[in-house]
Amino acid sequence: MYYYAMPSHDIRVNLATEQYLLEKDFSEPLVLFYIQEPCIIIGRNQNALAEINLPYVKRKGITVTRRLSGGGAVYDDLGNVSFSFVTKGTKENFGNFKEFTEPILKAIHDLGATGAEISGRNDLLIDGKKFSGNAMYKKKGKLFSHGTLMLDVDLDVLPQALHVDPEKIAAKGTKSVRSHVTNLRPYLAPAYQDLTTVAFRDELLKRLFKVDDLATIQERQLQLTAADEAAIAKIVAETYGNEDWVYGEAPQYTIKRRQRFPKVGIVEAHLEVTAGKISQLIFYGDYFSQQEATPLITALIGVPYTQKAIAEALAPFTIHEFFNQLSASELVALLAD
Repeated sequence: MYYYAMPSHDIRVNLATEQYLLEKDFSEPLVLFYIQEPCIIIGRNQNALAEINLPYVKRKGITVTRRLSGGGAVYDDLGNVSFSFVTKGTKENFGNFKEFTEPILKAIHDLGATGAEISGRNDLLIDGKKFSGNAMYKKKGKLFSHGTLMLDVDLDVLPQALHVDPEKIAAKGTKSVRSHVTNLRPYLAPAYQDLTTVAFRDELLKRLFKVDDLATIQERQLQLTAADEAAIAKIVAETYGNEDWVYGEAPQYTIKRRQRFPKVGIVEAHLEVTAGKISQLIFYGDYFSQQEATPLITALIGVPYTQKAIAEALAPFTIHEFFNQLSASELVALLAD
């Protein structure tokens, strides 16, 4: 396994680097670590303006971008460490967050936070509170599984910057955003209580590679060339720094259908129905997917707005590839009574 500790503190550059490395060929898996200044990262399928407190975010100069992977919006600052495993992607390992979070959990346990555990679809918890959210993306046989690790994030900013869906909080049995999340620092052993974010990252790396000194694995550290950095800058300009990508453009709609599924997450459909037929459709939510919903949307445009017609139009598709762990019958019932 190779590793790369990204020098940039700009989330747009870091996500572009992750995407660029996903598309490169390596003989071994990669583990990436990145730390960024205050930012919000919107999930691939989310409505950005519904997820953030835009006036507050602009006033505070918080960077907003959208990632390739699904899941929900997260707030990061310099008290957070993000990690990403880049490897071969299969139908079997897509959605298997345990495979990629277990090495991180073992390292955290070794640092003293022995109560940390994986919970639900994609969260890491301690004392019932979330300190890490995780998401995945797969393309052309490659996959990355990335997540956050809240060491010392400003928890007063988080609830002001994000519009967290009350259903998510209710589903976890908590009363507020503030009580739903926590930082890891209070749970670390005394010897690690004063770690900086960078030092915390390095302690994780040493445990992943089972070494006492990172200098002993310098040959495992990835080096980027000037050509690599130019290609990454192009991805930033075209995608992560592009407001069209970040905010998107939602069509007008007359019907809004929304449901939270225990193993799937929130799936929301906005539809325009003209003369009894679907004329516009867009999906939002914090669900995960192996491919874009565009083929489904194309197949449904012009279809009569009835469960029978929708079911027939969707019959050729394997629905869980577009909405992980969602069945065809559940999607049909979501779209129309």
